[in-house]
Amino acid sequence: MCSSRQDVQRRSGGWVRARQAWRRGLSIVELMVGLVVALLVSLAVVNAAISFTASQRQGIGATGAAMGGVTALASLKDDISVAGLGFFGDSTYLCQNLNFSVGATRVSDGAAFSPLQVRRTADGDVVDIVFGTRVESGANVRLRETSDGNSSTLESFLPASVGDAVLLAPSNPASGQPCLVRSVTQVTPATPTSAQLLTFGSAGRHNAVSFSTPPFFDDDARITQLGAVNWVRYRVVGGNLVAERPLDGTTVIVARQVVSFRMQFGVSANAPGSTTLEAWVSPTGDFATVNAVNLPRIRAVRLGLIVRSPQLEKRNAAGECTAADAGDANKPRLWDNPPDNLAGPDWNCWRYRTSTAVAPLRNLVLGQQ
Repeated sequence: MCSSRQDVQRRSGGWVRARQAWRRGLSIVELMVGLVVALLVSLAVVNAAISFTASQRQGIGATGAAMGGVTALASLKDDISVAGLGFFGDSTYLCQNLNFSVGATRVSDGAAFSPLQVRRTADGDVVDIVFGTRVESGANVRLRETSDGNSSTLESFLPASVGDAVLLAPSNPASGQPCLVRSVTQVTPATPTSAQLLTFGSAGRHNAVSFSTPPFFDDDARITQLGAVNWVRYRVVGGNLVAERPLDGTTVIVARQVVSFRMQFGVSANAPGSTTLEAWVSPTGDFATVNAVNLPRIRAVRLGLIVRSPQLEKRNAAGECTAADAGDANKPRLWDNPPDNLAGPDWNCWRYRTSTAVAPLRNLVLGQQ
């Protein structure tokens, strides 16, 4: 009996002490240990999150730069592919010189003209592309009578409407007589006894100014329908590849963080009857300016763009950049061109992406066959 009573007392006493300990809570030492452990775990989680976020941001930046380069080249390729639309006819390049105005501005006063030009500069190549917007621009109509540039009587039908731009081209492009861009202000339809007549009144967008060489076109001259004249210029400004429209004064950025923007012409041999693309040449030397002499040799354009990630990569424990392999031989470059804009010692702290494309010059090729 006594033993059972003592067991009960011991058990009840232990229960009371446990209950008192529970009521007492954690000691200060236990609390501090718990806080330190929680802080260490939190710091590890935060550091992991920061590292993951930084890597993710760098990866997204590099991917975005690459996608921006590909998209920019796609836009440029589309424009180059239609270069010269409306400026060829009867297997002939119609315009070696051009009279062209917009409003009261004389854009070209008999100057040498090519629908595609590339200039090489230290910042990157500058590309100018000119083309009409109407598919009918691939065809041309002969004049029935001489024209002074104020109106034109046509030998056959041209589907021109009021507001359309047209191109008047001399019968002999090599004569030095400039082509002339005019805006249609009135269309007089043909009848059984009269030909179609296009009138170019002074209110037209391209009709307001005079030129040093007065327009005159004989009855063997040609007229093509341009619809609207587009002029697009691509160049690098402040590290961005921009598309400018000089006739409208607008500019848009098509690629950022541009390191190098270069082009090459795909050309045939300099021999009569040679039409096969045989070499890629830079826009220098004989091809520094596109003209009536070298234009028939150009078959295509090769485009190249190098962009870099917008964020510096983290250096390693030794303080070295490892985003790109060090050494001049590893600097990104386009074809046989020297590296652009990579003279600094920390050039390999960024990631680089290279994009290339080839644009066939359909109008320049088909217009001369």
